[in-house]
Amino acid sequence: MDIELTQEERIKILNSDDIYGIMQKILLREGKIDQNREHFWVIGLENNNRILFIELISLGTVNRTIAEPMEVYSLALQKRAVKIILCHNHPSGELTPSDADKNITDKLIQVGRIVNTPVSDHLIITPNSYLSFKNIGLLEELEHSTKYVPKYELEKRIKKEAAEIAERKKVIEIAKQLKRKGVDNETITFSTGLTIEEVEKLKVRKR
Repeated sequence: MDIELTQEERIKILNSDDIYGIMQKILLREGKIDQNREHFWVIGLENNNRILFIELISLGTVNRTIAEPMEVYSLALQKRAVKIILCHNHPSGELTPSDADKNITDKLIQVGRIVNTPVSDHLIITPNSYLSFKNIGLLEELEHSTKYVPKYELEKRIKKEAAEIAERKKVIEIAKQLKRKGVDNETITFSTGLTIEEVEKLKVRKR
């Protein structure tokens, strides 16, 4: 269900307080929705962080709701959102993310990478407060998870990281050679892309 937004509700999102404020208004306005059940929402954002849409993905039970990646990203891709924010309520008032909350967020983060529409936050809300995955560092933790990363994607990341490590070792060796020849640190920095601090830390024996 795509919620029709007023111009006042199409605000520019600056932080998680903004998201919570607008979702409180939406939930009050959509009072026909059973507040004793969990419901899962997706907020699509434009390039300038202004709200593009808010969509109710699913209604669950008193302690669980299901959000399939295809349903979550369907409207986001149709409307060309550049990023999405996930949001669901906990009727119990408990703000601690469950394992299921973490798993669906992890899965959607990985799908977002593939379709180039990243998850920028996930909020758990109650009538009186909220918890932001981003604010507590959980979003960043899940971004580094490989639980739902396809094998081919994981192999590609490993190859890329290995290539970057090899390239850095090559650059450092060039910097060392220049330092042995007495080249000044500023020139070495310019030539290799290393920082002054990195060049200064290089220990070499001059020939």
